[in-house]
Amino acid sequence: MKKLVLVAAMFVAIQANAQIKTPQASLKAEVEQVVGLTDFDINYFRPAKKGRLVFGDLVPYGKVWRTGANQNTTIEFNTQVEINGMAVQPGKYALYTIPKAEMWDVVLYKTTDNWGLPKTWNDSDVVLKTSVKPYALPHDVEYLTINVSPKNNEQGTIDLSWEKTLIQIPFTVPTHKIAMESINTNLNDAAKANDYYAAGVYLFNTNTDIKKALEYVNKSITMQNGEAPFYMLRQKSLIQAANGDKKGAVETAKKSLELSEKAGNEDYIKMNRNSILEWSKS
Repeated sequence: MKKLVLVAAMFVAIQANAQIKTPQASLKAEVEQVVGLTDFDINYFRPAKKGRLVFGDLVPYGKVWRTGANQNTTIEFNTQVEINGMAVQPGKYALYTIPKAEMWDVVLYKTTDNWGLPKTWNDSDVVLKTSVKPYALPHDVEYLTINVSPKNNEQGTIDLSWEKTLIQIPFTVPTHKIAMESINTNLNDAAKANDYYAAGVYLFNTNTDIKKALEYVNKSITMQNGEAPFYMLRQKSLIQAANGDKKGAVETAKKSLELSEKAGNEDYIKMNRNSILEWSKS
């Protein structure tokens, strides 16, 4: 008996001092993506296909799947997000799916510390359940892959692909609402030149209010004693042209051209020259 205890103790000591490192069967992955003003963070483990039939076999149809391996696959975002048209409050959620041949169910679940599925499924912890159509891929995806794919500052998809299957979960984020709230709240006596410039460019780029955009950019330049850099003057010229002031736009573009030549910025030199030529013909 003493020998057995001694051998067991030696085995534990060897294990504690082992230096061998081997890879996990499922690769740990993290996806971080900003869409507009919303931060997405997805953590998951990526099982491999390894020649197996995945959907309908390894991952059965019609049953809740952990959507990965090991611990919960989690998704976190810091603003309200509309997923497939349904509003979800900011937070961290476990991502579950129910794969089917014709349609997949997607579930966001409050509890995120499970190893795979919860021991007891509580419908009260389901914050979202929606359905999306699967698409057939022309090639095999060896490892489960989850990505956040922005379409613009307001929209995107959460993409899940494995084997020859792709699902895309559409979402929208409240970028414009947040940006306008920030502009309306922070353009006050404490605002700096860069604040007015950023606000003006945003209003112009989103075609929200091009007259106010010019007002804000002019305010920014005035706050810099008229010594604005070439890229700010470039933006001002574009906003002037959008407001119908082509003559003023040409004059501003010439100033931007002069400064961009001094800075040796070939991109702005070319853009200014092209704009001057175009606006001079109008």
